[in-house]
Amino acid sequence: MKPLIFLGIFALLIIGCNDNDKSIQKEQAVTNDTLQENSKAITIPDSQMTSTEYQYETVVPDLQIGWGMAFLPDGSMLITEKSGEIIHFKDGNKQKVEGVPQVYVRGQGGLLDITLHPDYENNGWLYFTFASSEGEGQGGNTALMRAKLENGKLINKEQLYKASPNSTRGQHFGSRITFDKEGQLYFSVGDRGNRDENPQDITRDGGKVYRLNDDGSIPADNPFVGNANAKEAIYSYGHRNPQGMIYNSQTGEIWVHEHGPKGGDEINVVQKGANFGWPKVTFGENYDGTTITQQTSGPDYTDPIYYWVPSIAPSGFAFITSEKYPNLQGDLLAGSLKFQYVEHLSLDGKTVTAREKLLEGIGRVRNIVQGPDGFIYVSVENKGIVKIIPKQ
Repeated sequence: MKPLIFLGIFALLIIGCNDNDKSIQKEQAVTNDTLQENSKAITIPDSQMTSTEYQYETVVPDLQIGWGMAFLPDGSMLITEKSGEIIHFKDGNKQKVEGVPQVYVRGQGGLLDITLHPDYENNGWLYFTFASSEGEGQGGNTALMRAKLENGKLINKEQLYKASPNSTRGQHFGSRITFDKEGQLYFSVGDRGNRDENPQDITRDGGKVYRLNDDGSIPADNPFVGNANAKEAIYSYGHRNPQGMIYNSQTGEIWVHEHGPKGGDEINVVQKGANFGWPKVTFGENYDGTTITQQTSGPDYTDPIYYWVPSIAPSGFAFITSEKYPNLQGDLLAGSLKFQYVEHLSLDGKTVTAREKLLEGIGRVRNIVQGPDGFIYVSVENKGIVKIIPKQ
C-alpha cells in the first residue's frame, strides 16, 4: 500500500509543477544512461531535446562568414569576414577598415576572431586572430595580432604570436580569443589536421589553448615555462579544434567547446597544464566509421564536462548574464553549423541539465555574442547578424 500512496503523492506534485519553469529544468537529474562508465563526461540525447521559438531581427545584413564581432564603446560593431576584411558597422552603414594584414584564406582558415581589451576605453587595443603565411614552411597557420583603430585604419599593429610550422592543410585553425578577470589573454589554435603529432606534443603548436599577457609576453606562471623546447605560451593541450571560448564569470574559468571528429564535440573547462586527450581519448570516430580509439577517458587526461553525439559542429559560445533573457540567464548558448540552430544548454554549476533548440533553421551559426546592451547577437553565414528578441 505504501508504494501506491507514494506514487499518488508524486503524481500530484508533477501535476502542480510548471513545465516551463527554468528552475525546474535545472533540477532535473541527468539519467544514468547518459553517463559513460569510464568518464565523468555526460551527454543528453537528441530525443530529450526541447525547442522554443524566439523572434529575431536582422541588424547587419548581407555578410558571408562573419566570424567574429566586437562592440565599440559608442555602440558600433567591428566584424571580421573570414575572407579577410574587418567591417566597421555604425549607424546602419558598413565601412571596410584599412590596414588589415595579409590573410591566408584556405579551407577553414582566414580572418577569424576579434575582441577588445577589457580596458579598451583607456588603451584602445583590439585583438584578432587570422591565418597567416608568414614564417617557416608553405601554407599558413594561426596568428594573433593587436592593433588600434584610428580614422578607419588599423595602426600600431603588433603580432603577438604566430603558430608554426605553416601547413597547406585547410583544416583546424581554431580560433577564439577571450580575457580572464586578471586581464590575461587566451586564444585557441586547432590541431591543423595533424592529430598524431600536434595536440599531445608541448614542443609543437596546434591543438592548444594559449595564455599570454596583454602585451604578448608569457606569464611567468604558465605551466610549461622553463620546460626544454616547450611552447611556453601553452596553457592546456590535447584539443582538436576549439571554435568557442568564453570567460564564465560565475565560475571564474575559461571554457571552450571544440569540434570532435564524427561525433564527440566537447565542452571543456580549461585548466592550467591540463591534457584533454585528443586523439588518445575521444567519444568520436573517423569519418569513414572506423575507430580512432576505444578509450573515452584515462588517468592522464581531463574529461570534458559535456559531449555531443552526434556532432552539432559547434561554433560561437556565450555565457548569458543578461536580465533581458530570464529563461537563458546563467546558461550557455552554442551555435550549430551542422544543424543550423542555436543550442541552449541549461546549467547547474558545471553540469548540463537540459538542451533546447532556438532559432531552428536559421542557417549555419558562426558566432554568438551578448552585447553591452544586454541583447544577444548571432552571426549566421550568408545572412548577417541578427538580434534575438527577448520574450515578453
